[in-house]
Amino acid sequence: MSSEKLSGFENSCVSRRSFIKGAAAVSAFTIVPRHVLGGTGFTPPSDKLNVAGIGVGGMGRNNLRACETENIVALCDVDDEYSADVYKKYPDAKVYNDFRVMLDKQKDIEAVIVATPDHTHAVTAMAAIQLGKHVYVQKPLTHSVYEARMLTEAAKKYKVATQMGNQGHSGEGARLICEWIWDGAIGDVHEVHAWTNRPVWPQGVDVDRPPEQPPVPKTLNWDLWIGPAPMRPYHPIYLPAKWRAWWDFGTGALGDMGCHILDPVSWALKLKYCESVEACTSAYWHGFFEKTEPLNETYPRSTIVRFQYPAREGMPPVKLTWWDGGLMPPRPDNLEEGRRMGDEDGGVLFVGDKGKIMCGCYGRNPRLVPETAMKEYTRPEKTVPRILDDMSGHEQDWVRACKGGEPASSNFDVAGPLTELVVMGNLAIRYPNKKLLWDGENMRVKNDEAANEYVKRTYREGWSL
Repeated sequence: MSSEKLSGFENSCVSRRSFIKGAAAVSAFTIVPRHVLGGTGFTPPSDKLNVAGIGVGGMGRNNLRACETENIVALCDVDDEYSADVYKKYPDAKVYNDFRVMLDKQKDIEAVIVATPDHTHAVTAMAAIQLGKHVYVQKPLTHSVYEARMLTEAAKKYKVATQMGNQGHSGEGARLICEWIWDGAIGDVHEVHAWTNRPVWPQGVDVDRPPEQPPVPKTLNWDLWIGPAPMRPYHPIYLPAKWRAWWDFGTGALGDMGCHILDPVSWALKLKYCESVEACTSAYWHGFFEKTEPLNETYPRSTIVRFQYPAREGMPPVKLTWWDGGLMPPRPDNLEEGRRMGDEDGGVLFVGDKGKIMCGCYGRNPRLVPETAMKEYTRPEKTVPRILDDMSGHEQDWVRACKGGEPASSNFDVAGPLTELVVMGNLAIRYPNKKLLWDGENMRVKNDEAANEYVKRTYREGWSL
């Protein structure tokens, strides 16, 4: 906090020291949420965080909106046209194209929101962390297992506040699932199915890189957009958002939704490293009879990924199966006729030896199956701390952590292992129809040396983690 800000506080009617003593006296009788002090939504000017946004044209603008209680001091995006409305919304913020230049020049930045395409999450976040900046990074945290592990370790080393943008982790549903499973509502869980309606973008077609080379738009810095990925010519087939389909840039359907849908699974079942993972994928075809191997330029149209986890913390081994691209697990026999599985974005089915729990994406609307079991169940006391559950709750949870509060709910100690789960699934998708045996501690595939090439990516010259 700058000396200017401190002096403004000390000159107020109540000194900071007196305020803290008074608050401590009150806390002896009751716990008052931070946001209540001074009234709902009130943040003293001296207590505001200086926030920068990197990648502000897409989801980043929503993250910034949720942090408008703070000072938005800098904006960075490689596409000036895509981000123009955001630049106008925060006219006092300085604007940059290169996050490295921004971090080097603007010393007042205290916290950074990273909402760039997946392939640049890690290098961008690491640069901020190493300068002692707090970071909020969109999901998935990284593009590879190695990147997730490195960011998790760096956050501990530099003692910064972190949060991944899987907002369901701040919601009520995921907490209820944890409490019910830990209460033994469905007994020991041996099997879990999770699914999504993604991809909802062009993906899994028999396509190589487009041969056309249209000119790069004048408002786009293509070299910076490519970042650490191998260079290729610009083409609008990648932008905006369609990059999710391409191996070099995105993480496909599993990467896009896995950190939302699998979060309550990882949390409630205390998952860490899987023992094995295997995938089967939709095929690529030429004509009627000539089957081809995947070109590995885009992710398949649909996949099934099977993870096997060992026993852990008093819980038995569990098999987790992921379905996407319109594929779904079988309906439970006791699910009421006409009742939807999950919701419009996806869902999870926990199968225990005494019953089942089903929820939608983000852990929304968890219910025991069938509904009669839900009505008969006596819910346990709420033991998992709750977070203000509104549209800005997840970002504000991070803001409080940046200001010295408790670690954010999806800090990198939580988000790192969850991301590793997700991108391990993508590793199996790249090598379909083969069970990969995983040594999680050492981040190595034990039975396929070639697969280890994608555990840790090779960056383009000039880029490093």
